[in-house]
Amino acid sequence: MTIQQEVDFQRIAKAIHFLQENFRTQPTLGQIASHVYMSEAHFQRMFTSWAGTSPKKFLQYISLNHAKSLLKENNIAETTFQLGLSSSSRLHELFINIEGMTPAEYKNEGANLLISYYYYETLFGPIIIASTSKGICHIAYEEDKESAFETLQKRFPNAKYIQQKDVMHENALKALNPQDNDIGQVKLHLKGTEFQLKVWEALLKIPMGNLSTYGSIASQIGNPKASRAVGTAIGSNPIAYLIPCHRVIQNSGIFGGYRWDPIRKTAIIGWESLHTAI
Repeated sequence: MTIQQEVDFQRIAKAIHFLQENFRTQPTLGQIASHVYMSEAHFQRMFTSWAGTSPKKFLQYISLNHAKSLLKENNIAETTFQLGLSSSSRLHELFINIEGMTPAEYKNEGANLLISYYYYETLFGPIIIASTSKGICHIAYEEDKESAFETLQKRFPNAKYIQQKDVMHENALKALNPQDNDIGQVKLHLKGTEFQLKVWEALLKIPMGNLSTYGSIASQIGNPKASRAVGTAIGSNPIAYLIPCHRVIQNSGIFGGYRWDPIRKTAIIGWESLHTAI
């Protein structure tokens, strides 16, 4: 990702927010372009280059009706995945392995762990990726590098840190780019409770271009009355995008919150829905 692509995403995010706020009035291309201080022609080119379609078409994929239709299809999608027949999600082709940290690693808050971290640009904005010797332990969308590192340190206050790229980062970065066809295995080394790990593993079973709900995830892990606890576990997800908590929405079809910005969640859902429908 280049600096220009990052600037483009910021404008796209602003345009998506405008569309969400004003979809009932069906704003014109000129009104949307004006909101992000661009000419119609320039905005149309930029948006189409990023999304692969026009702003008007993209609006269809972030609408309430579209979300509701995806939820109706979700049971079929889950069944297909369980049977090993799903090819719609690039993540399912990955073999993402989750390994929980040992009780000692969990209790000691990262003591004896050496964590490599670095900052990268992706299709949906800047991120920080961090890894231990066993796998990726943290991925977060974050505009400010200092704030990103402080958040990482809070998760593992007793770890040692080194700012450097590594092979694990490269594999994760490829998976973070939905357009990349050369994706290898990604291993995750996660600090979480047994319940959280179950929820995060369940999230991996939501195919790209599909959506699920908190209640559905609760049922999937065998605890149908734990929707609220599931929501808390999803909100604690330490691995942005690869563990696709952005694919979980409210029963009503409303997208709801996202720890890395609800507008980014909308952008990701719209992009995935569009590109799995093509």
